[in-house]
Amino acid sequence: MNENKISMEIVNSNAAGIDIGSRSHWVAVGQKEEDIKEFGVFNEDLKNLSNWLKEKNIQTVAMESTGTYWQTLYAILLADGFQVILCNGKFTKNIKGRKTDVQDCQWIQKLHSIGLLTGSFLPDETTEKLRTYCRHRANLLDSAASTSKKMQKYLRLLNLRLDVVVNDICGLTGLLIIHAICNGETDALKLAELRHGNCRKTEKEIAKALHTNGREDYLFALNQELEMYEVLQSKISQCDVEIEKILNTTIDQDNNKKEHHIEPKKHKKINKNTPKNIDLNLMAYQYFEGVDLLAIEGVSYSTVLSIMSEVGLEGIKKFPTAKHFASWLRLTPNNKISGGKILSNRIPKGSNRLKIALRNAANAIGNLKDSTPLSDFFKRINFRKGRVSAISATARKLAMIIRNMVVKNQSYVNPEGYLFLDEKRKLGLVKRIQKQITKFGLTNEDISFATS
Repeated sequence: MNENKISMEIVNSNAAGIDIGSRSHWVAVGQKEEDIKEFGVFNEDLKNLSNWLKEKNIQTVAMESTGTYWQTLYAILLADGFQVILCNGKFTKNIKGRKTDVQDCQWIQKLHSIGLLTGSFLPDETTEKLRTYCRHRANLLDSAASTSKKMQKYLRLLNLRLDVVVNDICGLTGLLIIHAICNGETDALKLAELRHGNCRKTEKEIAKALHTNGREDYLFALNQELEMYEVLQSKISQCDVEIEKILNTTIDQDNNKKEHHIEPKKHKKINKNTPKNIDLNLMAYQYFEGVDLLAIEGVSYSTVLSIMSEVGLEGIKKFPTAKHFASWLRLTPNNKISGGKILSNRIPKGSNRLKIALRNAANAIGNLKDSTPLSDFFKRINFRKGRVSAISATARKLAMIIRNMVVKNQSYVNPEGYLFLDEKRKLGLVKRIQKQITKFGLTNEDISFATS
């Protein structure tokens, strides 16, 4: 009896699969034992890996995006002329059974040969450099926030309740007082005289909170944390300089970007963590070639900087539609349907920095006091499904609006799609009536006669 076999067409004939590891990389150029080889992770080993692939006449390579171990090998293979596909690990999972590095690289090679693997999104080199600076700056901000909390802790242990009389101990008034405390000043009245004019509390109220118990160990720790905070602020300023350099270089190299100009936005609040000495309003307008993303309510300078550093202008254009962009951000429900019944429609797990930035912008929209189409949309979802779902849904709307504005070079207009259902019906009814009036050529006298 003849056995029936199902064969799949080979799409990539000269394909290799690489299982990325922290100490070695396993490479498969076929399914036989002699087609598999292990290489180290040093630069010499990576060069040997590339040369071995050339000897085997390999043209395209697929690898998993395992941590950051893939980046050096990816750059070398790309420079040597290979077509490299970086795959998400969930698309290269093997069937259940014994798992080894050899079987993994064979499985990746097999999937890539028959064309079942797709590459992950990767930004261009300029955007990648900007992303490195911005992510490093965000990590420094987190460290500075942690240091600020420790300073507040040691002030409290010293019985200096500065956090009660000022909103931010790292503000103008707070830092002046902390510097004086670390320099040995213990007189509460003299410390209160350092109050900035914008502080709401009076000198008398501040002086009541600044009677210390004089513990030397807490004072030493406070001094250490203050020095650490100032070092971190200095590092953040250096990052701001590098961010400004790379943005200026990107804009100066394109005449289409340089010709755009926009007036400052006085109504946009500048957060203290916003990069200093950088006109992000103008730079973002030039970077996106005349598209003003800051015109969208809830979108801040940090949101725009995240868009520029995480995907960039050319990166957004790689997505064929706005829905693809929202799906890549994991802001679109992953519907699972069987037998015509929806089994699950949850948003996929995982967050990148741009998704977090858009969710923060959506949360700001939910806090708006003024009624806007986006805030009305947020409130409607919030009433039906809760605030968490409203933030996700509004973040998805923002992602689609931003993508369409950038790709189609459009200005922001409050769309009719965010109106309430009753308002949509009313608007549709008015349009239908106007269409009927035009169709039958009715005049004002006919309309008044019909309604009398």
